[in-house]
Amino acid sequence: MGPLRTYFHKLGSPRWFFDLARPWGIGFAVVGVSLLVVGWVWGLGFAPEDYQQGNSFRIIYVHVPSAHLAQALYVAMGVAGVTALVWRVKLADMFIAVVAPVGLAMAGMALATGAIWGRPTWGAWWVWDARTTSMLVLFFLFVGLVALRQAIPSERQAGRAAAVLAIVGTVNVPIIKYSVEWWLTLHQPASFSLSSAPAMPPSMWVPLVVNVIGLYSFAGALIVAGLRNEILHRERDAQWVRERLAAGAVRP
Repeated sequence: MGPLRTYFHKLGSPRWFFDLARPWGIGFAVVGVSLLVVGWVWGLGFAPEDYQQGNSFRIIYVHVPSAHLAQALYVAMGVAGVTALVWRVKLADMFIAVVAPVGLAMAGMALATGAIWGRPTWGAWWVWDARTTSMLVLFFLFVGLVALRQAIPSERQAGRAAAVLAIVGTVNVPIIKYSVEWWLTLHQPASFSLSSAPAMPPSMWVPLVVNVIGLYSFAGALIVAGLRNEILHRERDAQWVRERLAAGAVRP
């Protein structure tokens, strides 16, 4: 456990993370783009039509991955918020700052594709059911996190406020997940679950899983690149950053 603990301790250091993470970002980008290309072509072009919804169901290959990722990113920010407030880990605060815009984009994509899917399915672009409303709340939580960073001039105070909001906002994630079970809604149940067999044939759910993994990987690449840039910005006065800039050895 000693070497593993030392590794994770170093990983929480901005300098060590900056050195270690660049290959991760490249790997995530390659895997993410490759899987998204395969998943989108497979799902949008070759998966069979749904027997009820026809071709309109194909929006699932964009909608479900973005919705899942938005929720996962918010939970990750909640964990980072606890880490930042309790253990004062600078990298955790940077993580929240970098992930919030990515999560905002994913939540916005989920809402937009949900509206596109809802029009032919429900006959309306929007319905105020539990799932869509709680997803809209998640979108505004991301907006609040981004806005806090810009509204509070003190970086330390902005970090603390963002950490608190990230922690409190995680209460909404289980509401999103279980809303279709707790209340009567128009929204369909989960498309796939780790605890039960998929309701779709493999020719439909396999490309969905490929797209989910691809979008997670692509988001990982964005987050790694964003963290490295954030580290350079916040640690710009550190000796190790000045030395690398002077040597031209820094490549975000």
